[in-house]
Amino acid sequence: MNSGKSIGGSRPHVALLVETSLASGRDILRGIARYVREHGNWALYHEARSLEESVPPWLVRWRGQGVIARIQNQKMARALRKTGLPTVDVLGVVEEAGFPLVHVDDAQIAEMAAQHLLERGFHHFGYFGIAGENWSQRRRDAFAKAVRDSGNWVGVYELGRRISRRGSWEKVEDELARWVSRLPKPAGIMVCSDQRGVLVLEACRRAGVAVPDEVAVIGVDNDEPLCEVSNPPLSSIAANHELVGYQAAALLERLMHGEAPPSEPVLIRPAGVVQRLSSETLAIEDRHLAAALRFIRENACSGISVDQVARAAGLSRSVLQRRFHAMLRRTVHQEIIQARLKRACELLANTDLPLIEVAERAGFKHQEYLSAVLKKRLGQTPAQYRKSLLGKQPSIGLAARNAN
Repeated sequence: MNSGKSIGGSRPHVALLVETSLASGRDILRGIARYVREHGNWALYHEARSLEESVPPWLVRWRGQGVIARIQNQKMARALRKTGLPTVDVLGVVEEAGFPLVHVDDAQIAEMAAQHLLERGFHHFGYFGIAGENWSQRRRDAFAKAVRDSGNWVGVYELGRRISRRGSWEKVEDELARWVSRLPKPAGIMVCSDQRGVLVLEACRRAGVAVPDEVAVIGVDNDEPLCEVSNPPLSSIAANHELVGYQAAALLERLMHGEAPPSEPVLIRPAGVVQRLSSETLAIEDRHLAAALRFIRENACSGISVDQVARAAGLSRSVLQRRFHAMLRRTVHQEIIQARLKRACELLANTDLPLIEVAERAGFKHQEYLSAVLKKRLGQTPAQYRKSLLGKQPSIGLAARNAN
């Protein structure tokens, strides 16, 4: 690594001690890069690293102008203080470190997760977090408050960061499965991060609890590969780490020009909910109706009939129709068509398949039927719908990125 002295002395040299192993760290780096493209002409010093790595040896001799770091422990904080350089923390786990902090707003993240689950009609909730981590505890407390303020119940389960020290993964999953089993159903669970979401989904499988019909799950960070590979795909709060990086770079710019650091942390509001299958549900205590909805969701594109749905639910056709209408205000057939339409829209948005194949894969008997349904529901033909999406970025919202 170079000494940090720029050619001609014109460019600030900034070290980025931000991990590349987590989606949150990579998003922070994207935000920093965007700020530098728009406002700065910095020489950036960075190398691939994990969150728990300490300061690199070259920092002791480095002669730069500033640092942006995810300060993980006291040792790292002491090493950064010794440099005497303006430093912005973008992690905040060492509260007494004394560096200005830019961080996601944990309370607002938790409130957004609670609202997402409350809107789905849940009255019982769970929070799964990391013991001893201040950001997880802030999310826990805000989530529990939002749930209790709405007159509902919440249970909390926490594990330490070093899960392996508790024994085998099998033991951890079994303990978590017992907690999931004890939650009153249906329940909505917030998980402190997407990484822990994978544990919860596996625990639900072990406990024989259907996701999302009996338990809906939402994580934090929108780590897309991790969320998409989960089974079912994991809904998540987009915490807005990219804006954290951008604002951290803006703050460091001011510090390097001699401005005083802010007296309070700079907190960044989350971007929104990215809904996937793990929370795509309504809280339904009627087990027969929940079974019917699950069967429709899993088989709608395979040409199923109302009679098949009734058999899967263990009800007569007439009883199922009455319960469906009383609870959901629509018929079983309408629910099947809605599931097929949703799949067709996903294929139109995310593939280049011919329209005839889109119709077939979505369970419509022919392309004309798909066109008629889409035109009636959305006011567009399949070709118009696909064309309208060209060049658009996926939106983040309560119903964004639904995935089967």
